[in-house]
Amino acid sequence: MSGTSENAAGTGTEQKGAEAEAEASRAAGSGPGPAADRKTRVTVLVALAANLVIAVAKAVGGLIAHSPALLSEAAHSVADSLNEIFLLAALRRSRRPADRRHPFGYGKERFFWSLLAAVGIFVMGGCFSFFQGVEALRNGAHETFSGYVVGLVVLGVALLAEGTSLLRALLQVREQGGAAGLRDPALRTVVAEDGTAVLGVTLAIVGMALHMVTGQVVWEASASLAIGALLVYVAYRLGRDARDQLIGEAADPELAGRIRSLLRAQPEIDSVEGLLTMKLGLDSVLVAARVDLVPGMDSERVEEVAVRIKRSVAHTVPEADQIFLDVTDRPAAEAEQSPAAETRQSPAATGERGGA
Repeated sequence: MSGTSENAAGTGTEQKGAEAEAEASRAAGSGPGPAADRKTRVTVLVALAANLVIAVAKAVGGLIAHSPALLSEAAHSVADSLNEIFLLAALRRSRRPADRRHPFGYGKERFFWSLLAAVGIFVMGGCFSFFQGVEALRNGAHETFSGYVVGLVVLGVALLAEGTSLLRALLQVREQGGAAGLRDPALRTVVAEDGTAVLGVTLAIVGMALHMVTGQVVWEASASLAIGALLVYVAYRLGRDARDQLIGEAADPELAGRIRSLLRAQPEIDSVEGLLTMKLGLDSVLVAARVDLVPGMDSERVEEVAVRIKRSVAHTVPEADQIFLDVTDRPAAEAEQSPAAETRQSPAATGERGGA
């Protein structure tokens, strides 16, 4: 409580600075929202169109050339195409408004469909690539010169198309603030898929070229196995991120620190005893804070302060659209007790006002 006057003195500067930062972020348009979703939808559609065309070309070329690496890449493109459909569903369903059954909205739908996309990459891409590589090592593969030519031409076209799609995704990431743009699981999945596709096609070209030069199928089989390992790793990383967000991941430390600083700057708050955050969606965060108020406030004053503080947090941190305060108005006699005696129960336990 001795720091109350200091808190009051610093309130204006800290709060105005935080609010100015929030306004600048909104003005720059770097935060997620319907406009960003439209751009992401276009990026996903570009990737879907490229993958569908490339999947057909790779499958036909792989059958003509009897190339395990090319067939692995065809499976990779099919998996990517299905995943783009999952991501389009995520973009549409995650923006539905809250209702009685889902009072916090449908923001986590985006994480669920991203998890399905990761499973698709693992099963349809990674496992099939491993199968093709093992089969080539066991049974061999015989390709004609014309088959090599067809395969390399198809892979060259695929590399150009995948590179164009990846460039489109990276440009959107740059427009949305670099690393901040990758918070969107849909955009992050497209970047991972396209980046993996470019690397996978490169491995397939190298494997097929070495097979043509040396006559040893082990090079092309190794390329197929390497593509499978790459897809499994990418699927694991994407699945792990989606899992963390589905089971209730906390907000970014920087955002939580801004909220804590804002609460501490309030003249009516003596101390912030606890702060819990959880991501409800791409641009939605639940905030639950337990705060001790300075002594001497009546019940009406406590209600006014709680409402004002929540409005201040919501204005400064637009992502915090669900805010709960567990406030305690300590009696003066209790405030005069020694620190050792200040082992207070929460308002919920004592029957005091909580969750204002």
